[in-house]
Amino acid sequence: MDVTDETFQTAVLDRSATVPVIVDLWAPWCGPCKTLGPMIEKAVADTGGAVELAKVNVDDNPAVARAFNVQSIPAVFALSQGQVVDQFIGAVPEAQITAFVQRLAPAPSEADTLAAAGDEASLRKALELEPDHPGATEGLARVLIDRGEPAEALALLQRLPETEAGRVLAAEARLLEAGVDVAATGRADIEAKLNELLDRVRDDDAARQEFVDLLEAMGPDDPSTKEYRRALTARLY
Repeated sequence: MDVTDETFQTAVLDRSATVPVIVDLWAPWCGPCKTLGPMIEKAVADTGGAVELAKVNVDDNPAVARAFNVQSIPAVFALSQGQVVDQFIGAVPEAQITAFVQRLAPAPSEADTLAAAGDEASLRKALELEPDHPGATEGLARVLIDRGEPAEALALLQRLPETEAGRVLAAEARLLEAGVDVAATGRADIEAKLNELLDRVRDDDAARQEFVDLLEAMGPDDPSTKEYRRALTARLY
């Protein structure tokens, strides 16, 4: 996530009390930053959420740069419990970046290992050990939706804080309850359904929810999603 002077306290210092946060200080004119940035992003993504990344453009956010007493960039700091616990300055090899990130990631729990297995028995066992395990919850919800059991999937997802993946799964589950199997429905049929619902979204709560769920299932990168969201806004306001 991009972090500013205004959001640094909440997004980095406060957040680091829950999960380690890496702060990547960069600028658009910094060539080494452009090389280093994607490598850090990949290493953090590979932790599956065990470590988070905050990117700070020092040109636009001088207060953060001053707080770290940065003299040159790229500069990378690891924070835990509001304190800097590791750091490096300048471009470094990818293997060193991976090791830097992995030092922050806690060792996987038994539930993590079971969730990674991905089969239903392992996912249910993981949730017995950690009832709110995000990966196991979303994994089991996916299994249930694919099997045509949306009610249990929704009950599972309601136990977790909202995430992008969770929103998509919940949308698919609600649609399945309404008789729409997104995986088995062609694109033309989905767009026809959206066009039909659009005439009812203003006064029909169920139609509005189904419309939004279809957009969630299509995903933000679908070229039609923005168009239909604009159409929805126009009908509502």
